[in-house]
Amino acid sequence: TTTTMMWIEGKSPLDVAHAYVASFFALIVFGFIASYQQIKYQEIQAADSSALPIDWKKIGAVVLILVGTIATNILLDFPAIGVWAAIFISSIFTITPWKEVGHAVKGSLFLITLVLCASLMPVESLPPASWQSAFVLGFVSSVFDNIPLTKLALQQGGYDWGVLAFSVGFGGSMIWFGSSAGVAIANIFPQAKSVGNWLKNGWHIPLAYVIGFFIMLWFLPWTPKP
Repeated sequence: TTTTMMWIEGKSPLDVAHAYVASFFALIVFGFIASYQQIKYQEIQAADSSALPIDWKKIGAVVLILVGTIATNILLDFPAIGVWAAIFISSIFTITPWKEVGHAVKGSLFLITLVLCASLMPVESLPPASWQSAFVLGFVSSVFDNIPLTKLALQQGGYDWGVLAFSVGFGGSMIWFGSSAGVAIANIFPQAKSVGNWLKNGWHIPLAYVIGFFIMLWFLPWTPKP
């Protein structure tokens, strides 16, 4: 989401591509540890995938949502219209789980409130754009949703957008309410809302963030963009 925000603001995809360097090494760090945790909790069991039917109507609904989002983003600069139009059209030919809206309301209000708070913050009060401030923003994004943080950084300008993309994107996963995905998961599984359990079982995420960040800077020094 945060990287898409940068693209919408006119940042080139090439300006954020080097975030993959940090992501690659971060994945190596937490991937092995998380895989071990998963196997220890529940071993992988082979399933008969041939017995799973494919619901082509639902796949068509997903494709329609993606097309609607892209089209209205390009034509109207308002992708939400395309999302909801596609959802209503899809409800004609497939069953739409409208009860899920109830699960999403709390999370949506939470994110909207954070974005509103961020919009009230004066940009001139922010620290100057630097790799140090980008590094700290990664930790801040774990307790203050990364969407408003990215909006503030875009308004301020002067960041290396690849470094910022990794910081706010990956850093938000350190705690459940630091990312939209974490909020969505916690709304469905309330036990995920325990910060203590999140850190206890996901301690390798902050470690992977730090290692990935500094390896990226080692390979590709800080290069701010106007």
